[in-house]
Amino acid sequence: MFINLAGRIYIFIATGGYAGYSPIAPGTVGSLVGVVLYWVIKDESPAVYLSIALSLFFAGIYVSNKAEKLLGIRDSPKIVIDEVVGYLYSMFLLPAEFKYIAGGFIIFRLIDILKPYPIRLIERKFSGGFGIMVDDFLAAVYTNLILQIARIVQGY
Repeated sequence: MFINLAGRIYIFIATGGYAGYSPIAPGTVGSLVGVVLYWVIKDESPAVYLSIALSLFFAGIYVSNKAEKLLGIRDSPKIVIDEVVGYLYSMFLLPAEFKYIAGGFIIFRLIDILKPYPIRLIERKFSGGFGIMVDDFLAAVYTNLILQIARIVQGY
């Protein structure tokens, strides 16, 4: 099947720079791409950081929709832009310290895999690019809340 240049760009972005093609745990590899991207933008102001994350969320909806059609698989495991962006939301307004970076990664992956209520319900309700992105966004919100509470408990 021939994929034109635009289609290749959609797939490149949707797969997190082809991280989604990892034969083992593509979602986890996609989250690692999120860690790298976090490291690049972590020192931006909260407004700039959030603008980047929000822009990537909406871009993720668009490219996931396109890539899903090009790949011919509904919510293909190769599409990991949701994990990349989800990790960014997981880390919003948290210190760039190892315990938060690693904790955010582990907690986000667990929540994304387990999909506690109502994430699984919402994931089933929506399809296409929005459906791909929304469950990871919610997993990121849960992750961020857990880490913010841990931060408060620790007196940070």
